[in-house]
Amino acid sequence: MSTFRVQPATTFAISSTIKHFGFTLRFPQKNCAVFRRPRNLSIMAASTDPLEICVKASVTAPNKPGDCPFCQRVLLTMEEKHLPYDMKLVDLSNKPEWFLKVSPEGKVPVIKLEEKWLPDSDVITQLLEEKFPDPPLVTPPEKASVGLKIFSTFIGFLKSKDSGDGTEQALLNELSSFDNYIKENGPFINGEKVSAADLSLAPKLYHLEIALGHYKKWSVPDSLQYVKSYMKNIFSKDSFIKTQALPEDVIAGWRPKVLG
Repeated sequence: MSTFRVQPATTFAISSTIKHFGFTLRFPQKNCAVFRRPRNLSIMAASTDPLEICVKASVTAPNKPGDCPFCQRVLLTMEEKHLPYDMKLVDLSNKPEWFLKVSPEGKVPVIKLEEKWLPDSDVITQLLEEKFPDPPLVTPPEKASVGLKIFSTFIGFLKSKDSGDGTEQALLNELSSFDNYIKENGPFINGEKVSAADLSLAPKLYHLEIALGHYKKWSVPDSLQYVKSYMKNIFSKDSFIKTQALPEDVIAGWRPKVLG
């Protein structure tokens, strides 16, 4: 079992006034050492112990998360909420006994919340939002389904052996619809700020870019400039870079589905 602890830095504030034995010492403000109050202090106070989360391990490099977009979604959520966590890397080809005890179905991600191990990225991200609401990542209901069909049409095209079966056009239709949406509503799904819908879609677009580039020599057309800009913006975020799978893992992960 590989475990990594991610803990936000702790900061303090030093008062410019010290009272002691009935008299007061005052320091000039310009000489006072003051540290900014960290963002989300209430969250860190409420979550002293790091959250334990099990994710797929890389098959190509040690000590790296694997190619599961659903695991990355949860990791992204915790990163964007600045939550400390212990990431336990699981070899899904040789699942250890300790993991099967917390995830009897052998699936990832699973997270420990309030002494219970919980599966399913939908459930996990919703509970994280409820338990740690600041900063909010809620996507308005009317926007939550934006881009929802891109992943399934990507898989259909990736697995297709017939260039004329319409799977490529189905994907292009979904990407074109998303391009139009971002053009009018972007740069992210809920406007100026990243929301839960982005954290779900972004890892899938990352897989799309790598897998289709490798197996189909295909890339998002330049005409879909808002899709390409969206991908560039979100892939460059620190939280995404920190939690993304290696391209080699994405390629290896899709190989059985492509080659059968």
